[in-house]
Amino acid sequence: MIEMKSPEEIGRMAVTGQFVGELLAELHDVADVGVNLMDLEHHARRRIKERGAESSYWDYAPSFGKGPFRNVLCLSVNDAVLHGLPRDYALGDGDLLSVDMAVAIDGWVADSAFSVVVGTPDPADLRLIEATEVALEAGIAAARPGDKLGDVSAAIGEVAHRYGYGVSVEFGGHGLGRTMHEAPHVPNNGRPGRGMRLEPGLTIAIEPWFCATTDKIRFDDDGWTIRSADGSRTAHSEHTVAITPTGPQVLTRRPTRAARPDHHEKPAVNS
Repeated sequence: MIEMKSPEEIGRMAVTGQFVGELLAELHDVADVGVNLMDLEHHARRRIKERGAESSYWDYAPSFGKGPFRNVLCLSVNDAVLHGLPRDYALGDGDLLSVDMAVAIDGWVADSAFSVVVGTPDPADLRLIEATEVALEAGIAAARPGDKLGDVSAAIGEVAHRYGYGVSVEFGGHGLGRTMHEAPHVPNNGRPGRGMRLEPGLTIAIEPWFCATTDKIRFDDDGWTIRSADGSRTAHSEHTVAITPTGPQVLTRRPTRAARPDHHEKPAVNS
């Protein structure tokens, strides 16, 4: 069942989305060579607690995965793209990190993700990240009232193919609102003009993720971490988007560095 949201409810989701965007911007600034993944995890835990928010990941127990998830971030490095478990690992020069987070504030969820290279970037990694970001914006632009869900999927897939990347449709975007995962499923590839009609009040997470040289994935023994099947680099971008009468509204935009009052300082990560 798809739950449509009122303008007031979308406004409440936007409050959550603003916090998610701000915290991900902080984590983007913190991520650097030598920073431990657990420092990022504990920084996020502290900020979520301070805000009175609730992690949508903590105790999440889907059909895949081994036991409930007991972290507030998914931190995926290099060939890992989704659901990476935070662990005792210091980021190395050139590592490609994907950060994914979903929280609820006053019962309303927002979900977002980004990828970044720390230290010295490989141009191929930057191109891969760029492809996910361009695909995300294309998917958002296609999320217009009256159009079809397949238009969003097709827009994402067209960007992937233009960049020369394959697309896995095993995991993709999804509806969200009162919970992190609601109907409908939003594949990262599809045919325009197909699928459900996009109506004002629909809220979805659009999240393109690509592997550099394959469209196949594999799971780590932890049951959570999803990697490219051939060990190639991966990247992931995501926003929470509301369909409104005037077009798509992105609820999780990250503030620019200059727009933040403490933009001249890196936030501390020690718990």
